Amino acid sequence: MKRLPREWNFELVAVKSANRPETKPVAAAMQIEARSISDAIGAGMRRVALDEHGQPSTSPQLAARIERWQRDGRDIALLIGGPDGLDPELRRSAEEALSLSPMTLPHGIARILLLEQLYRAASVIKGHPYHRA
Repeated sequence: MKRLPREWNFELVAVKSANRPETKPVAAAMQIEARSISDAIGAGMRRVALDEHGQPSTSPQLAARIERWQRDGRDIALLIGGPDGLDPELRRSAEEALSLSPMTLPHGIARILLLEQLYRAASVIKGHPYHRA
């Protein structure tokens, strides 16, 4: 995270996963998490859901997408769901959905993979040789 460009003003905001006792349905826990995520997102931010069914992209394609987002001028919220994924309504509220992998990833690994891809995209944008393609 510290290696991301300073001008990106990147901030990692983690919300606590909802407690899900055996008697509480998964959907209820996902709705609680969705409210927490929505409360943490500023008004007018571009919402981008990270989802295995989202749009796949290469690292250079992600870099181009980030450049497009920057031209838009809005802050961006990259949404990673908790252990049960993103609430369907929160996913529908996103302007875009990106896939880090067609496989289901634990949210902690998705976070690490996303940070790596953001750093890689920044290196592509700057013409830095880190991305060796």
